[in-house]
Amino acid sequence: MKVQFAPLNIPRTRRLQTAAVLQWVFSFLALAQCCFVLFFALIFTRFWLISVLYATWWFIDRDTPSHGGRRLPFMNNLPLWKYLRDYFPVKLVKTADLDPRLNYVFGFHPHGVLVAGAFVNFCTLSTGFLQLFPGMTPFLLMLPLWFRVPFFRDYILSGGLIPSDKESASYLLRRPEGGNVVVIAVGGAPEALDARPGAFTLLLANRKGFVKLAIEHGAQLVPVFSFGENEVFDQLDNPRGTWLRWLQERLQKMMGVSLPLFHARGVFQYSFGLIPYRKPIFTVVGKPIKVERNEKPTEEEVDALHELYIEELCKLFEEHKGKYGVPEDKHLSFI
Repeated sequence: MKVQFAPLNIPRTRRLQTAAVLQWVFSFLALAQCCFVLFFALIFTRFWLISVLYATWWFIDRDTPSHGGRRLPFMNNLPLWKYLRDYFPVKLVKTADLDPRLNYVFGFHPHGVLVAGAFVNFCTLSTGFLQLFPGMTPFLLMLPLWFRVPFFRDYILSGGLIPSDKESASYLLRRPEGGNVVVIAVGGAPEALDARPGAFTLLLANRKGFVKLAIEHGAQLVPVFSFGENEVFDQLDNPRGTWLRWLQERLQKMMGVSLPLFHARGVFQYSFGLIPYRKPIFTVVGKPIKVERNEKPTEEEVDALHELYIEELCKLFEEHKGKYGVPEDKHLSFI
């Protein structure tokens, strides 16, 4: 493999963008593990009191993740996130107004490898979410596992993330004042194993929990498609039926997180590394689907709304794919 090195005279802005994306990748891949090790390592040093005090705080604060989290506005507005946004770049596209008196469930597709579009648009707010949708507050759902990691839990809570369980989502959706947006990467960790350039296969055919959740609380459903999400990383071939895919799916069931063997570019060369490619991401927010509240929906009602949701998602994709470089003969497929 011929290595393509980066030029030496890189503008300062691009260097800052690369630094921002490095921090983002590190926070997803290694920060949680480092926090976990630090917590237990401190116990065996003269700084053991730090771990003891934090454990006490953790116990007192244990319900915060499932009760709306603890967003810190200054964290959402750090200059760092603007450099991360401009690295790809990421753009949020609005197609319809949202009524701030109502609550919403955003179905985000596709998951991609590291859900870059969802994080930048709905956690950092650097793409203008609050200006495009005044009166609305987004909450991105993340695996509950990460909220059990000391120190790291406070970092992700500060960005407006909450656990991806029914209790956490329901707490927000039943708020009578409205204005809450629960963002769910519907395909979840398993869909990341199919994330690669040119892929338009979504894990959605049997994913109906988010639809039932919307009905139970009368929250409006909104399909969201992030064009370019799968273009920022390559992944080793892992077709279904191979030993690699079997191992990845086995580990995903055991640990709750998937382990896609992804790669892209490096810091000083463009041929190989874990830094994403500079590919544009356009996250298009579709029109809301009206949902009537029913605390005990039947299976038929859930199936009907799920089918309507898929139709609206396909329509959103077909209407916008030409603007964002998707060939005319490409269509969504569902598994």
